[in-house]
Amino acid sequence: MDGSQSLGSQSLKDRRRKQNDLSAELSQKGWYHSFALPDGSVIPAVMSLEWQRERWLRFPIPGDLHGKRVLDIGAWDGWFSFEAERRGAEVTSVDRVEIPNYLRMHRLLGSKAAYRNLDLFELPAAGLGNFDIVLCLGVLYHLRHPVLGLEIVCGLATDVAIIETFVTDGPAWREHVADIPTMEFYETDELNGQMDNWVGMTVGCLLAMCRAAGFARVELFAVDSINASVACYRKWEPEPARPQLPAPELVSASNATTGGKNFATTRDEYISCWFKSSTENLTRDDLCLEAGEFGAPAVHLGRQENGLYLANFRLPPGTAAGWIPLRLRLKNSPFSRPLRIPVDVPPVAGDIVVHGVFDSLTWTPGEIRRADARGAPMEGPVEGHREGLKEGYLSCWVLGLPENCDCQNVRLWAGEWRLRTLAIAEPDGQGYRQINGALPGDVAAGRQAFRVESGGAVSQPVWITVK
Repeated sequence: MDGSQSLGSQSLKDRRRKQNDLSAELSQKGWYHSFALPDGSVIPAVMSLEWQRERWLRFPIPGDLHGKRVLDIGAWDGWFSFEAERRGAEVTSVDRVEIPNYLRMHRLLGSKAAYRNLDLFELPAAGLGNFDIVLCLGVLYHLRHPVLGLEIVCGLATDVAIIETFVTDGPAWREHVADIPTMEFYETDELNGQMDNWVGMTVGCLLAMCRAAGFARVELFAVDSINASVACYRKWEPEPARPQLPAPELVSASNATTGGKNFATTRDEYISCWFKSSTENLTRDDLCLEAGEFGAPAVHLGRQENGLYLANFRLPPGTAAGWIPLRLRLKNSPFSRPLRIPVDVPPVAGDIVVHGVFDSLTWTPGEIRRADARGAPMEGPVEGHREGLKEGYLSCWVLGLPENCDCQNVRLWAGEWRLRTLAIAEPDGQGYRQINGALPGDVAAGRQAFRVESGGAVSQPVWITVK
């Protein structure tokens, strides 16, 4: 590219950044949304009634909204809020500051819509509940933390969110659809001369960010000269009536970060799923995971040496607390049989009882031998602490652990020394679980009180001899 082409491209970008500057027209007219009043008169505004109605009709939502809850974030004068209400919805309108025009129209139209003055980032703590449909129109590029904002929108929606925002590539977005998504960051007033315009993204970046925020599927339905509109769905399409492929077999699932079975909605959690499928050459786009009532797109897929597939999915925002069902299907298959995962379930134990502690290598009861630096078991007595010792390994059988026990919430102790919990088996027919642990090399030799702690309970000590 020569210098003149580069300057031309930069000039085009500069013009696009100023194309949406409506401040002068808004100052002149005083209204952003046009309204048709009950007496037949019209309030003309920056946005015409015809364009507002056209935008509404292309939203992929039902025409009849009776029985639906709708949240309108950044409602401004409120036309989209009042249109949703006119179609039967229970509406909550949100804006950062009180807009006099909204209050005026609310009164003139006899609206029953709830009106809250909140920042988008205050919504999770506002106690508004969940909504079938969330409208987030012309808001995203005003957010300094856009992905976090999309996560909040995702957590509030139970069916679909409509996202409209400024984009940097407009009708030319197809020319670089395969490129890595990009986003411009505006430190001050580079976009339209406004200090609260933070980002401008490509269409591809908008789609990627909506998927990364936790929506199951994201569909682009309109691109205008400077804006793009996407429908972000929380759920997958219904199972195919005539599936062409067999259901995958979901073998196991765990927390991708901890390796345990527990998940917390206060964290950015990912689910690792191991599954079997006779279908070859699967891609991430073939997978539809359902966690509770919401879908989750795959963020990683690989084939293991044992033939199992390993796929990672984000725990969907807004997932309910409890033991939730987890099931997986392919685009053209039925769902697998479900597994269960605990979400925000505190471990609660009863009376923890330890039945037998053995050296994991020699199966000697009550005697744990550490290895020396060469990896050989120690011969003869070891007096106190000795440098150069490696870990020892023990196995024990324990009764009374919580159903959601894992290596993160079960602690093993030998005197004052904490052991590493390596593995916890499923309970046997009598309810005992086998636990394997690693004894640190600096544990003092001799008799130590071994105990197990989990869910607020601690077992009675069992004496072991460390060698």
